[in-house]
Amino acid sequence: QVHLVESGGGLVQAGGSLRLTCAASGISSPISVMTWFRQVPGNERELVAHRRASGSTYYADSVKGRFTISAEYAKNTVYLHMNTLKPEDTAVYCCSAQTTWGQAYWGLGTQVTVSS
Repeated sequence: QVHLVESGGGLVQAGGSLRLTCAASGISSPISVMTWFRQVPGNERELVAHRRASGSTYYADSVKGRFTISAEYAKNTVYLHMNTLKPEDTAVYCCSAQTTWGQAYWGLGTQVTVSS
């Protein structure tokens, strides 16, 4: 059974930092890309960052220079290092893992709340 479990969310003051972790288990095929999304109730889901197994990364403009995605593909784990957090970063952060076969798996998410 596939599980993606996010952790590391919480309440932080503006300007603070958090590190999110997403650990995937039960995926039998190689993972090609791991992605962080975020969603605020009533808004569309936003792609925050992704990291491919090749090492290439992508960041949304809203987080460039503040967030860093890293991964340990041997452990099927991806991290999101979030610095200089802003109240507008408040959201539920979810991760996904996509295999080389195109299968996509999702976690339930972790809440990040940034107070002003």
